[in-house]
Order: sequence, then C-alpha cells, then structure tokens
Amino acid sequence: MEAFPSPKDSAKFIAESSQDVRVEEEGVRKVAEALFDKVSAKEFSLAAWKSRHELNPQAVSDDAVNWVFLADTLNFSFWSEREDTKCLVKYRGKMYSGYWSLCAAINRALDADVPMPLIEERHRILKETGTILLEKFGGSFVTCVKMSEKSAQKLLRIVVENFPSYRDEATFKGKKVSFYKRAQILVADTWSALEGKGDGCFSDISSLTIFADYRIPQVLVHLGAMRYSDELMRKLCEGVMFQSGDQQEVEIRGCSIWCCGLICDHLLELYKKKGQNMSERINAVLLDYYLWDYAQDHREDMKEIPIHRVRGIYY
Repeated sequence: MEAFPSPKDSAKFIAESSQDVRVEEEGVRKVAEALFDKVSAKEFSLAAWKSRHELNPQAVSDDAVNWVFLADTLNFSFWSEREDTKCLVKYRGKMYSGYWSLCAAINRALDADVPMPLIEERHRILKETGTILLEKFGGSFVTCVKMSEKSAQKLLRIVVENFPSYRDEATFKGKKVSFYKRAQILVADTWSALEGKGDGCFSDISSLTIFADYRIPQVLVHLGAMRYSDELMRKLCEGVMFQSGDQQEVEIRGCSIWCCGLICDHLLELYKKKGQNMSERINAVLLDYYLWDYAQDHREDMKEIPIHRVRGIYY
C-alpha cells in the first residue's frame, strides 16, 4: 500500500496552505480556557463519554470490541437533506437520529437476533469488510487489536492497510494527505470500549487526531476557533454539495484537525503553568468526544454556521 503522511502532518500542511479556512489563534486560546474547568470536573473524560451514551457497549469484552468494529465500519454520512426527513430509529422506547440511529439499529437487531437492513453502500462495505475479517483475522476484530500490541498507531496501520473503505485520503496542492476519520475513531472507540485497559491500553493514544467530519468544523467556527472565507460561507449557506477531495472540503477537514491539536496544546500548557502534568487526561480523542456532544446539545445555537455537505463513505 502506498504510504501517505499522517493525519497530523497532513493537517499542518493543509492549515499552512489553506485559502478559505483559517485557524484563529485567539479563538483557540479562548476555547482552551473555557475547557479548563471541564477537564478539572471530569466532564472531559472517557468515563463521561461512556456514561452519556447508553447505546455504546457498557461491558468491557470481546463482544464490545466487535460491536465497535461493526458500528465504525458503517459510520458515515448521516446528515439529512431536510430537517423533516431525518433517519429515525426507535429502540427501547426512545427515538434516535444520526449516528445514534445506526447504533440503535445495530442493538435492536442484536436483541431480536435478526440481520440489520442496510442501504446498498453500507451493505457492500459490510460484505467487503466482513470477508477480509474472515480471511485474514479469523472473523474477529479482537485479533487486530491483539496484533497491535497496545499501540494506537499500529492498530491504525492494520486497519488502513487491510480494509479499503477506511482509506480516507486525498491530494491537496499536489501533495498526498490523509485524514483517516473512521480508522482513527475505530481505534479510539476500541480504547473507549476497553476503558484503556488490557489490550486497549494504548500508550500512544494521544498520537491520534480528532475525527474530521462535518459536525466538528461547525462547532469550531461557532466557537471562534476557525473562520471561513465569505466565498466558502456563501457556498455553505446555499447548500452546495462538495465532493470528497475538493480543495475547500480538504481545507475544512485539515484545519479542523490542526485547530483541535492547538486547543489540546493550549490546555496542556494552562495546566503546566499550574504545575500539573495532564498529558494522560487531555488528548484529541477526548476533545473530539466533548466537542461532538457540544454540537449535539447546541444545534439551535449553531444554525448560522451550516455544515459542509458531502456524500461519501469516509464520514
């Protein structure tokens, strides 16, 4: 497989060359300061993420790891054309939308011991991925996790090299770049499902970036940590459909990764000034989890910043 630079290195290059998306240093600093108390109160933590979302696996087990692999294999493109046409799934008396509708559908199918109905592209990817899993890894993603030898980066490479649908790559200004949104979130969710213990004790978990999708950029612009050009904002307001790999789409995703990396750096520096080493409590994974929840809770407040629209398998 052809080598691509890491998402972190790609993000640095994109942010330095971006024309329509800018990372706002002052906004980054203010977001970090606003998050300071959240970290201290443990709102910004793995335990908080698990407790907030009942659809995630609650037990630490091989079944939980395989559940994560299934969910993240199908974890793409949940935004709706119109507010009144959302995909909704009812499970145990509650209605779920977006990504959580997928989780609810998976759990409902497991409870009923019946196969989950999938649209054509998800079905194709599920078959492709399942075949590879059977042929190379004995039919269980746990095998991949054990092969990673407690390294997030090694597990990331195993996933990207063996499962084509996870190869989230592009070309920007003549240079190859990568984002690996679903591959990185798969590694992160594995770490979460195993509570950072046993085979999931990834000492290099902080080497992962945030998972560049369409919701995290929206919240970063809303919070003032990023800014769009007038031309890009016009396109977003008009509902222009981007293609995966378009320059502005790449700028949005790359700058989001770089911006969140800077927020983590600022947070760590704030604690360092108080004599505290928080390197094990602050990383891009937990920042992504926190910002994603923030976006869900503040959708009405963020309506002035439209999401960028892309139909594809990477996010």
